[in-house]
Amino acid sequence: MSFPLNQRVAILLHEGITGTQGKTGLSLLRYSQAPIVALIDRESAGKSLSELTGMKRDVPIVASLTAALEYKPEVLVIGIAPKGGILPDDYWLEIKNALQAGMSLVNGLHTPLANIPELNALLKPGQLIWDVRQEPANLGVASGLARTLSCRRVLTVGTDMAIGKMSTSLELHRESQRRGWRSKFLATGQTGVMLAGDGVPLDAVRVDFAAGAVEQMVMRHGQDYDILHIEGQGSLLHPGSTATLPLIRGSQPTQLILAHRAGQVYVRNHPQVVIPSLLKVIRLYETVASGEGAFGNVPVVGIALNTAHLDEFTAQGAIAQTTAETGLPCNDVVRFGAGVLLDAIMSN
Repeated sequence: MSFPLNQRVAILLHEGITGTQGKTGLSLLRYSQAPIVALIDRESAGKSLSELTGMKRDVPIVASLTAALEYKPEVLVIGIAPKGGILPDDYWLEIKNALQAGMSLVNGLHTPLANIPELNALLKPGQLIWDVRQEPANLGVASGLARTLSCRRVLTVGTDMAIGKMSTSLELHRESQRRGWRSKFLATGQTGVMLAGDGVPLDAVRVDFAAGAVEQMVMRHGQDYDILHIEGQGSLLHPGSTATLPLIRGSQPTQLILAHRAGQVYVRNHPQVVIPSLLKVIRLYETVASGEGAFGNVPVVGIALNTAHLDEFTAQGAIAQTTAETGLPCNDVVRFGAGVLLDAIMSN
């Protein structure tokens, strides 16, 4: 199943629009072309989406699935990404109500729903439950095959989780297409898979086969495109991250873009893990990606700076400071465009 581009979508986002767990739903609002007709968030019900998020998309915010039915949605998407990917207890009633109302369900959490008898009993002909986080079939161990491809393979890496790696890859992909390049966005997380319609939900893959799953995806598309924009996951600095190294080894990137949140000094929720200077982080990623020469030179060619928490004047100052600090092109690709970073990619 792929994301329902032509069906009316409601996104279940309780406490996610202004909270810390709404990454999936907010990314769909920003990038999906599907007709999103309602957001379900009891905390923000009745408020303006554009005033809360700055997005220029007019979608009503309601308190419950029952209230969302006024807008005739056909699909319910679980729009939160909580720690550990576990479905909150208070979401079950909303999901059951949606299925009883004839809606299909898109689930990006670790909790699988498609095989739960109680939910299956509510399905009518034409209704589906898509559990996005499923390991692909026929996986093997990676062997570095992606190095044989002639296309550019651009991987986003980061100083932390959830700082804009997916958005950076998507914006670079859009800009590549705008310039006429044969470009492909390769999704590696549940939200990216929903947006792209395919990909590898990497945190659902057994660790021994994670690099192989990435390699399989890259090899499937690499012959048909000039440039692959590979969605990054995790961070080499995060104590709980296991996804970054398999992405590096499986994709054999030709260039890296480093994502960082302006002013962040330690890994979120882990104040004991201080983020080194960006020059040291750049050196770390280049060393790991190249394997000290075993895999060839893999440069960090630009910085994607997340300035969403800053006003525009302060953001521009942070971008200029980061450029001066690293000697690399830098921009907030969501606010100011990806052109500067794509120029850096194409010149390497």
